Amino acid sequence: MTERLLVRALKGGENTKIVTLNGKKITKMPSTLDKLPGLKTLDLQNNQIPKVGPEISTLTQLIVLNLGNNLLEEIPEEMKYLTSLKKLHLFGNKICKFASEACDGLQNLILLNLNNNQLTWIPQEVSRLKSLTYLSINHNQLASVPKGLCFLKNLSELQLNYNQLICIPEEIKFLKKLRKLLLVRNNIEVLPEFQNLKLKEFYCEGNALFLKQPVNAVQQEDAWSLQEITSRFIMNELAGKNPFIMHVIEQHPQVRNIISQGRKCAICGRCFITVWLECVEFVPPPKNWKISRNLQLVPLRILICSYKCFNQRGPNVFGIAQV
Repeated sequence: MTERLLVRALKGGENTKIVTLNGKKITKMPSTLDKLPGLKTLDLQNNQIPKVGPEISTLTQLIVLNLGNNLLEEIPEEMKYLTSLKKLHLFGNKICKFASEACDGLQNLILLNLNNNQLTWIPQEVSRLKSLTYLSINHNQLASVPKGLCFLKNLSELQLNYNQLICIPEEIKFLKKLRKLLLVRNNIEVLPEFQNLKLKEFYCEGNALFLKQPVNAVQQEDAWSLQEITSRFIMNELAGKNPFIMHVIEQHPQVRNIISQGRKCAICGRCFITVWLECVEFVPPPKNWKISRNLQLVPLRILICSYKCFNQRGPNVFGIAQV
């Protein structure tokens, strides 16, 4: 049956646009694919294919490739030749890694489905997928999210349900087009600040952040080092555009390096180096978010510069205070 379908496709030659060999118990990529350069859609899901070979390197006009529910263990380098590809389905395999150049030619890829695989990490090279709009990596073993992923400027939907994530990078705030974010059933304790994102749907139930109870800070006095006092003075003078400080600082690269690590207090807005307190403030999500029913407040990670600022807001509005 499979051979008959391939023969029929070969007769069409360059005019053959679609090949569907779904659930045919195929154990390797058809070697005749290189004779179908005009192919637009290739559906090979529900087979037993363990690897992708050079056969696909000639499919430069391919738009949709479905290799879901096979036996692949990596995203192969050969993918880089599919320069017209827009939709890539690799769900339900045994994928645990990306080949080093797998993302290089996928500049037009819009959708990538990697659900139900064995990925423990995503390479920084994923940032090369400039057109990517939908990314789904549910039911894997991811422990972290690469910062490179946060610079996919066209990303609209990100699904990372059922992984082992413990945090989300602060750089997620750069995903300006992100509208749907799913983080269900991970190990996330604190979420970064992403209140400025224009999310329409946000799901994060089943994470440790809902188990944290508010606690008070133990530290009662501020004891800053001389470096901290000096750094705070310089940074706040620079924030006020003091011309003398701005001129002098140009001549001291070591000082510039220290103050480049400065942060801003969430309470008073002034600059500092040493974090006096890192905690979570629970705030109502924006009204335009579509969220889980049990999510009434969003945990927002904030940094505080002093005990005075902490008391100014009041310890009862914070959760998980770490001294």
